[in-house]
Amino acid sequence: MISEATNWAQIELRHLIALHAIAETASFGRAAEQVGYTQSAISQQIASLEEIVGERLIERSRGPRPVTLTEAGQLLVRHAEAIVAHLRAAQADIVAYKTGEAGLLRVGIYQSVGTRILPGVLQAFSGAWPDVAVRLTEDESDDTLLTLVAHGELDLAFTVLPMCEGPFEAIELLTDPWVAIIAKDAPLAQRKGELPLSELIDQPLISFRRCRTSKQLEAYLTVRGLAPRIVFRSGDNGTVRGLAAAGLGIALAPELAVDPDPRIMTRKLGDGTPPRIIGLAWRRDSYRSQAMRAFIKTAGEVCRALADVAPQQKSKPRALRLARAQVS
Repeated sequence: MISEATNWAQIELRHLIALHAIAETASFGRAAEQVGYTQSAISQQIASLEEIVGERLIERSRGPRPVTLTEAGQLLVRHAEAIVAHLRAAQADIVAYKTGEAGLLRVGIYQSVGTRILPGVLQAFSGAWPDVAVRLTEDESDDTLLTLVAHGELDLAFTVLPMCEGPFEAIELLTDPWVAIIAKDAPLAQRKGELPLSELIDQPLISFRRCRTSKQLEAYLTVRGLAPRIVFRSGDNGTVRGLAAAGLGIALAPELAVDPDPRIMTRKLGDGTPPRIIGLAWRRDSYRSQAMRAFIKTAGEVCRALADVAPQQKSKPRALRLARAQVS
């Protein structure tokens, strides 16, 4: 008699790929198109998987209604997602290995990095590695970028430290203090020095929509009894700055995200407000080509120059290891 463990050993990658595709597309037909199977082949993979695990995994319905997973299917697909992500990451590593130092480097960025850090990094890197193409992916959320790194869809991603748990390694690049962006003719703009957090009480504030560190700053203010009154959120640095310049509120932003504007003044937040720490992350077990290592090193050098650190204070970026965990 075949044991249950031996029976589960019959599960093949194609079974899990089919289940993962159905979970993503909610359709047998679209799942078949996504993985390059016929619809009947997808149905066969799911039927075989259900027989092996001894549970119904798909809620089958007639008509155009979306296909849904049963509770058992939802449980299994979480493991399937992890396996498919590792498979994609392995494929990306092999591609990187084959192309050597004349291939493609895929880098995730967000706005302030793209404006203030990336140009200098690309200029220096492209001069030293002209045969390596750099493809950029931009997103408001660094958590989204890290998910792409974990799934092997990006080689590197600029992020904010500490980052979410996952199979990552990172270097710290730059400490970026928080500032208040104030209309130039506003009373608070005329004062000197750091802005005490108490002066933000009852002030209309403008913040970012999907910025993890903005939410952390707001939580920091709340814990100190200064519940922020957010009147508007945006995912665009220019919009946040423009609304503050128009006197519609005080914008809270990392200093690096603030472009020069004659209509505004900035004051650093006082009372020990923790800064944003910018880093560069990659998958810990990924294949790191010489070009990828050079990009990491170049980013560190450019950021040290931006920080204008005295030569005797300069040090190598410290590597940060985070606990291995699944990123969904």
